[in-house]
Amino acid sequence: MTTHATQAVTLPGSLDEAVAALAAMPAAVPVAGGTDLMASVNAGLLRPAALVGLGRISEIRGWQYQDGHALLGAGLTHARIGRPDFAALIPALAAAARAAGPPQIRNAGTLGGNIASAAATGDTLPVLAALEATLVIAGPGGARREVPVSHLLAGMEMLSPGELIGFVRVPLLHAPQTFLKATGRTGPGRALASVALVLDPARRGVRCAVGAVAPMPLRPLEAEQWVASLIDWDGERTLVPEALTAFGEYVAAACIPDAAPASDGTQEQLPPAVLHLRRTVAALARRALGRALS
Repeated sequence: MTTHATQAVTLPGSLDEAVAALAAMPAAVPVAGGTDLMASVNAGLLRPAALVGLGRISEIRGWQYQDGHALLGAGLTHARIGRPDFAALIPALAAAARAAGPPQIRNAGTLGGNIASAAATGDTLPVLAALEATLVIAGPGGARREVPVSHLLAGMEMLSPGELIGFVRVPLLHAPQTFLKATGRTGPGRALASVALVLDPARRGVRCAVGAVAPMPLRPLEAEQWVASLIDWDGERTLVPEALTAFGEYVAAACIPDAAPASDGTQEQLPPAVLHLRRTVAALARRALGRALS
């Protein structure tokens, strides 16, 4: 199938120029790495009238430190996030970026694109949810507003016409954090399930997010609170294996609940594929917490 050629391509040099270009061309589509966009174009699902390329905007391709947070440019590629210097900063995000696919995808795909596409299998999304990251949205006239990443992914808040994700603000917790995922085959691939887990010693908290099993990352809040109450935050932060197993099962049951009882009160069994997915989530959550505490 052939696709229509786009009518215009604009290559702004700054975030505000990109916003102005989008405001001037309401039908235009912003493109950074293009890994998701071009898949849609090639499948005949999208035929943008115009493109606003973000590849020349240097201000969104790095990061800076700001009041105990890292301010990450939305144009950071997965390949850059996966490098050792970044991994020392936010280990779970680096692990997710390294797992995002083959080298050609990691070299092109960007953090902002992963968020804007909001694909259920986006590897960075559960990490950003567990870290409780905030998005800095650039709007017309130099406007900036901040939105919790979870609000955007859940559809509670949306990008308005002419707005772009400029930066991602992530707290630097200086504590263990992990990202694990299960795929349907060996090597980098699309996640069947993923788990991001971070420890927050300052708030004596455990934050966990499960990806790929729902349209957006899921936070099993009760499981987080329960296991955090078992950890000796002033000691060695160890848990017995039984507690790790119970946490995994708690997380899995919260994210993949039992079927609702039938009208006669009988309980239907979940299909084998769903039970397998639940066991996979339980194993990932158990291992992620065990690694974070080891």
